[in-house]
Amino acid sequence: MKKTLAPLVLAVFGSIASTSGSAAAAEVVGNPKAAAAKIEMCIGCHGIAGGYKTAFPEVYQVPKIGGQSAKYIEAALKSYRKGDRKHPSMTGIARSMSDQDIADVAAYYSQQNSTTAAR
Repeated sequence: MKKTLAPLVLAVFGSIASTSGSAAAAEVVGNPKAAAAKIEMCIGCHGIAGGYKTAFPEVYQVPKIGGQSAKYIEAALKSYRKGDRKHPSMTGIARSMSDQDIADVAAYYSQQNSTTAAR
């Protein structure tokens, strides 16, 4: 009896481990509608029309992110959050965002185009 029970126990634990592992590895899916409450800090710079430039930390032209690929926006925000990309404001903002926030914002801006990118 003990010999037949051991494989059954191992099978059950293996099944539980593989199920929880796949749930943890599930990809975060962005929801552009959920981003409406998350883009307020973005539009302060990225939503200004007409070649907006800022002087912090140095003079540079703020890029328009509307219409960019969601994967690109996600990668950029995660790079700021990790510290691989350097910009004090963007680093602070990205570090305050969860993976779901990043995915939602990326989904929102990827659906924009040159005429709708003001927000």
